[in-house]
Amino acid sequence: MISAASPALFSLADLKIDPAAETQRIVETIRRFVLKRLRRKGVVLGISGGIDSGVTAALCVRALGAERVFGLFMPEHDCSDDSLALGQLLAEHLGIETALEDVAPALEAVGCYRRRDAAIRSVFAEYGLGYRSKIVLPDLFQGAGYRLFSIVIQSPSGEIHRKRLPLDAYQELVAATNFKQRVRKMMEYYYADRLRYAVAGTPNLLEYDLGFFVKNGDGSADVKPIAHLYKTQVYDLAEHLDVPEIIRTRPPTTDTYSLAQTQEEFFFSLPYDQMDACLFAKNRDVPCEEVAEAVGLTTQQVQRVYQDIDAKRRVAGYLHEKPLLVCARP
Repeated sequence: MISAASPALFSLADLKIDPAAETQRIVETIRRFVLKRLRRKGVVLGISGGIDSGVTAALCVRALGAERVFGLFMPEHDCSDDSLALGQLLAEHLGIETALEDVAPALEAVGCYRRRDAAIRSVFAEYGLGYRSKIVLPDLFQGAGYRLFSIVIQSPSGEIHRKRLPLDAYQELVAATNFKQRVRKMMEYYYADRLRYAVAGTPNLLEYDLGFFVKNGDGSADVKPIAHLYKTQVYDLAEHLDVPEIIRTRPPTTDTYSLAQTQEEFFFSLPYDQMDACLFAKNRDVPCEEVAEAVGLTTQQVQRVYQDIDAKRRVAGYLHEKPLLVCARP
């Protein structure tokens, strides 16, 4: 974790925001985008019980009023029970209308779970009923070169096993689980069309910049109110917006796999405050040695983080790409 008392050449002061002023700026922008530019009556968003959807929902309520914000709970077989409970707590706190749509039947219909399990069984033949799983990356600072995902499974008796995922199995597994985000987004647009609302996306800057989203899934939205904010800044806004403390203190999770999984082990590889600092510094061409002293890493470790950011951005280029059109001849 970043120590505020660390004597550092590189200052993180610029990461600090004025929560009240930033809230007002975002609120005015949401209002202008939704009502004027998009000509919609309100917003729909998925509520996960996490900090990002909580802050986005609270900002939309400030901008449009609770009566113009519609929240969706979209659990499936692998979701934590906490996610739904915290999402409902947030909705009650904000006073917004909601609907609960269990997307598991839709996921079963398109073969999400069947295809996922087949990919896992190509590595662990015994995987089946009662087993749980997740995928993880190796430590960012161990070894060099490419980091390859592993599959972790837990047997019904509680035994944990881990193996590296071959490329074909990894791609099949990710393709199958991506159904979850795409089916949820389909549901959000159903309600948006029915209500003549816009869809609000919930990614923060770390997720948006580095590609921690599914194309045409959670990456799809009409407005993304916090995509310019680092995760630490999202937490600052959450306190200002009075998002319930139990949500503000919950560790960020993926809520995609049946075994508990942090965003750190699945994608970012660092605690969000260190990742914020490194991305902030890289965006300003700060030398690795200055960043290292500020964030409590070695110069070599910061260099590795910089390289990982570059690698993630290369992959994210495809995710950010708009549909390519063949222009008409002049």
